[in-house]
Amino acid sequence: MTTSLSTEPVAPAPVAERPAPVRFAEAFAFWLKLGFISFGGPAGQIAIMHAELVERRRWISERRFLHALNYCMLLPGPEAQQLATYIGWLMHRTWGGIVAGALFVLPSLFILIALSWIYLRFGDVPAVAGLFYGIKPAVTALVLHAAHRIGTRALKNRWMWAIAAAAFLAIFAFDTPFPAIVLAAGLAGHFGARRWPQVFTLGGGHGSAKQGYGPALIDDDTPTPVHARFSRNQLARVLAVGLALWALVMAVLVALQGLQGTLTQMGWFFTKAALLTFGGAYAVLPYVYQGAVEHHQWLSGPQMIDGLALGETTPGPLIMVVAFVGFVGGWLKQVLGPEALFMGGALAATVVTFFTFLPSFVFILAGGPLVEATHGKLGFTAPLSAITAAVVGVILNLALFFAYHVLWPQGFGGRFDAVSALIAGAAAVALFRFKVGVMPLLGACAVAGLLVTLATSS
Repeated sequence: MTTSLSTEPVAPAPVAERPAPVRFAEAFAFWLKLGFISFGGPAGQIAIMHAELVERRRWISERRFLHALNYCMLLPGPEAQQLATYIGWLMHRTWGGIVAGALFVLPSLFILIALSWIYLRFGDVPAVAGLFYGIKPAVTALVLHAAHRIGTRALKNRWMWAIAAAAFLAIFAFDTPFPAIVLAAGLAGHFGARRWPQVFTLGGGHGSAKQGYGPALIDDDTPTPVHARFSRNQLARVLAVGLALWALVMAVLVALQGLQGTLTQMGWFFTKAALLTFGGAYAVLPYVYQGAVEHHQWLSGPQMIDGLALGETTPGPLIMVVAFVGFVGGWLKQVLGPEALFMGGALAATVVTFFTFLPSFVFILAGGPLVEATHGKLGFTAPLSAITAAVVGVILNLALFFAYHVLWPQGFGGRFDAVSALIAGAAAVALFRFKVGVMPLLGACAVAGLLVTLATSS
């Protein structure tokens, strides 16, 4: 038997066709699904969107996806939610962006309202208390891991290390307000880049665009849609509507409760917090702690730790922990009276969520056309580099704050909680050494806390 090589030309692999235009209803269903499965923090949420929108559905090309992501990384606020808003707006105009951004948040809001009610209503039940006993040390390890994760990306040279150290010293030793630290770091980056531009260059990034997914609905060469082209009139309209919505809701709160009312103060405080969330939710938590725990006393320090634990276990952006802060504050301050504690908490959580996320929608709907015109040349990243470095020091301080409350629950004069220290140490090893995911880690620590509580109470 003889064999021979064929001389016939090999047919090229079939080229995938460009996806058909996506109906609004189809996009709505996807954004709703995303709101319920967006676990894993910003990195996990962005990975889910990349897998679904770039690789599987091919609604947008990788270069356009990363282009939008780079802009969102420059903004205060949750970048994953802003990225969903941006892509929804690019595909289906303003309402597409509003739907995508809102559905990214609403499932988490409803889940957190339910969990917050369970926490306040049944938190003293031994089983529930045991679960939180194990979760609190895990949260301490998670915050420390966040400082390490951001630090490995941001602290690229000794100047960035110096900024991080100065930020840590400022908030730890002098209790400097977080906005002042952000402002000082931004100014250092702005003026420092003029003298040493290489020091403040943003490192890392999100990698170069890959090939092989096939043509996308919004591809590299797809012309910018008419609604996404820059217009001064459109910019003015978006800014005016955003400001009007903020003023309208604030005016209603003032009319109902006055300037010093709890809901009014929550609206004003979380508006400021929304403009300071550079570096993610962990970065703004110290500011939320300063205002919500120390100044307004809407909740206690241990409750803040419990809220962060609940935020870690729900879908949506981690900054949704503010909904827990709002619910607990609304419940304890009885904003609707002692007979309507749940409704008061739910209303406060909704108010806080509105003021926290309104700026994100304005940033995307107003700035999106400018970004579409830049083709990736954003510039002015030096202040962000310095702010991100400062954030590392701030998060490290937050980790120490959590560790203090977990390991010495009665203060330094009280006993040292060796069991909590053991759980925190094991959680840190699981995160740093074995790269365990957040949900399995919290689940294991919760079970450990429950077993310890049951064993000591029997």
